[in-house]
Amino acid sequence: MLTLLIVIIALALIFDYINGFHDAANAIATVVSTKVLTPLQAVVWAAFFNFAAYFIFDHGVANTIAKTVKSEYITLAVILAGLIAAIGWNLITWWFGIPSSSSHTLIGGFGGAAITHALLSTNGGVSLAAIDGPTIIKIISFIILAPFMGMLVAFIISLWFLHSFKKGPWPKVISIAIIALSINSLSLLIETPNYAIDQGEKKIEQVSKKITALSLTPDQDVKKITDEKLKEEATPLFKDLKEAKKKVASAQKSLDSSKPHFLKVLLFGHNMKWALLFFILMSMSLFTLFLSSLNYAQSERWFKRMQLVSSAAFSIGHGGNDSQKVMGIIMAAYIAYDPANYSLDHMVAWVPLACYTAIALGTMSGGWKIIKTMGTKITKVTPFEGVAAETAGALTLFITEMMKIPVSTTHTITGSIIGVGATKRLSAVRWGVTISLLWAWIITIPISALFAGLIYLVLSLFGLK
Repeated sequence: MLTLLIVIIALALIFDYINGFHDAANAIATVVSTKVLTPLQAVVWAAFFNFAAYFIFDHGVANTIAKTVKSEYITLAVILAGLIAAIGWNLITWWFGIPSSSSHTLIGGFGGAAITHALLSTNGGVSLAAIDGPTIIKIISFIILAPFMGMLVAFIISLWFLHSFKKGPWPKVISIAIIALSINSLSLLIETPNYAIDQGEKKIEQVSKKITALSLTPDQDVKKITDEKLKEEATPLFKDLKEAKKKVASAQKSLDSSKPHFLKVLLFGHNMKWALLFFILMSMSLFTLFLSSLNYAQSERWFKRMQLVSSAAFSIGHGGNDSQKVMGIIMAAYIAYDPANYSLDHMVAWVPLACYTAIALGTMSGGWKIIKTMGTKITKVTPFEGVAAETAGALTLFITEMMKIPVSTTHTITGSIIGVGATKRLSAVRWGVTISLLWAWIITIPISALFAGLIYLVLSLFGLK
């Protein structure tokens, strides 16, 4: 069992690495196609911000992925079959230059293997009971909603930029209003030591009440609880209590110090995602204020500079969204291996670091075939359009991550590029290519599921169930 767990973790990190170079084009295709960066510079840039997401996001998407299959149907063999299928389909689509979704490949593989496991274990019974219906429906619905959101936001941003070139007052009024809102929001989000102490004490109070409701005391040693069921229920609460006390102690230390911990003030604590979102909006608003004073050549140069910001933001969203999917699979494997000592509420410390590192290394390996499709074949992308598409894609990824919904970065950026192209005229979008991409998106989950089911059947012949 331990050997199988190690094999699964290794394959999961390999998948994460492949995900990096498979989806590298999503973050850097427009930057390369507009010649803002060379391909080598672009992959290093994207990889750096892929890893930077480690310091920004929590594990909401990871939990959603792990819950796509009901716990009673999760076995190490199910996870192994799903990973092998996902890796296989990812490599096939990468080889043929098809920008399919790594996320949906993984979800399809995991679900398909679980359904096959349920089918075999119930002798042909209701196999769909293996998957969590509401979670799967939510994920599948965002196959349509995520690119549509990207398209709509890109369309709005493009119109905002276009009207900012004009001398009228309304674009400037809108930009100033967004700047004021962003500054106000950022000031509220800064996690000062006093704020951290206040939040930590509230958390301690909440958790203590839950512990007391179990007829236990907050200072009790959880290891000495003899009732196993009670111990299992109480353990995560005592861990939360310990973490909250640690946070309060750390903040108090900063407050008492003659030199307050500057980084703790700057990094916004757990509100970093929101802070970054408002920073992106503020940066774009400041940029639009002086667009009307620039000629074409000057505006082109500035848009190329802004592409560095927008591509960095999208790379952060890509890293945060896609790394969590593998984190969820690894934690599901840990729980299948030893359900008594592992749970989704407490991520194993090394897992996020390993996953973010793997995807960053994968991004540095490139993905030149898909870059050509994303950067040139859907619609011709200029620096202006690159900024609009990447910003829209980044905002969509940040919002969906906050909703704990695993979405495809491929679908998101493709929808954003279509939205930008549509502002010129609908005929500027090469709909033939777009329809082909849509078909690739639709078939990804069922093909991955079938592939994983076949692999699980093979594994079961060797006694792995």
